[in-house]
Amino acid sequence: MFQKILIANRGEIAVRIIRVCREMGIKTVAVYSEADANALHVLLADEAVCIGPAQPSESYLNGARIISAALATRANAIHPGVGFLSENSKFAEQCLHSKIIFIGPSAEIMEKMGNKSEARRTMQNARIPVILGTNEPVFDAKNAKNLADEIGYPVMIKASFGGGGKGMCVCDGPNSFISLFQIAQRESINAFSADSMYIEKYIESPRHIEFQILADRYGNIIQLGERDCSIQRRHQKIIEEAPSLAVDSELRERMGSIAVQAAQAVNYENAGTIEFLLDKDGDFYFMEMNTRIQVEHPVTEMITGIDMVKEQICIAAGYPLNIKQNDVNIKGHAIECRINAEDPKRKFMPCPGKVSYMHMPGGNGVRIDTAVFSGYTIPPQYDSMIMKAVAYARDRHAAIDKIRSVMGELIIEGVTTNLDFLFEILNSESFRKGDFNTHFIQDYMGGG
Repeated sequence: MFQKILIANRGEIAVRIIRVCREMGIKTVAVYSEADANALHVLLADEAVCIGPAQPSESYLNGARIISAALATRANAIHPGVGFLSENSKFAEQCLHSKIIFIGPSAEIMEKMGNKSEARRTMQNARIPVILGTNEPVFDAKNAKNLADEIGYPVMIKASFGGGGKGMCVCDGPNSFISLFQIAQRESINAFSADSMYIEKYIESPRHIEFQILADRYGNIIQLGERDCSIQRRHQKIIEEAPSLAVDSELRERMGSIAVQAAQAVNYENAGTIEFLLDKDGDFYFMEMNTRIQVEHPVTEMITGIDMVKEQICIAAGYPLNIKQNDVNIKGHAIECRINAEDPKRKFMPCPGKVSYMHMPGGNGVRIDTAVFSGYTIPPQYDSMIMKAVAYARDRHAAIDKIRSVMGELIIEGVTTNLDFLFEILNSESFRKGDFNTHFIQDYMGGG
């Protein structure tokens, strides 16, 4: 097992990884920007190294500085967390050349699945159902428009690399395509330093269903059931739950088998997520693979009892999976709400600043993942998500009642958050009935 792991991230996911390492008796190294000098992950780690200014390109996206910190502190491995360099194949390759274990899949797999165009082609070859779209990356807006004209509108414009809803938009017709493509491409360049894009047919009013995968280096691959991530604002997930009301036992078995087949097609290793769009007729299509742990992994942990971060570390250290598919027992229901420092009344404008006071609820089946505390100043340079509130109960109705109770007790003062907006969703009749799709917010919540 590793003696020391460097966490190449910040915020709640860095704290989450540090706590798992502590349980496992592994020393930790935090890296931080100048804006994060007093951050919780810095305070909790055994060692901490400043890697640059607040701007992500000069710190958390600077692979050379992170590897230098790992070498200087003699860390055996690097856990990339989510976002930043977690799906950057070049960074994984740099780790390999520096003889540092990257806790995740190989650079080759990340390159193949991280590039959405390449992933589509790979899945087609493996006879996985995919959405009609471009098979090669596109860079030029005019060329992309010609391809979109052939596919037929509406289409989805997506960055080939990255995720989190960035570099992504829907185009309803040819007149707006060029401008929307350029906007999405600029966002991709800013977020992922990549201008490669692809186009696919837009599936109207689907459910967003994803399957969690764990795979070791010995060919053992299991799936841990599905998550429903259909409650989204501008393609950014807001509320996730597991299991999904839209997936019955027969469909679950079928989609889960396809998810494992997709991972087998690329000899996948470590934690990953196979994402599908499920249409109203019950047909599903491969959308993409996330070659990392997901923000919403806690709901899967709650219904399976499997610590996915611990499994990631064990797999990277060379241990075989000690869980077989028959051992995966899905029990109960879990719901996660992403709490952001943003103002829904002002078009969800980010609201960084000092948290003057915070009270977090607890109790049976309640989990709060955060790096925020009373007196902490949320910096403006990073993602606005500051907390994940998760509730687990025997069934979906009980889980909704519990997460509503959690959200009602949670207090965050000093900054504006989306708490009331989330509470409104949880209270809506459509959500409680499970009658929703990826258009829920724009159809029922005033557009988001």
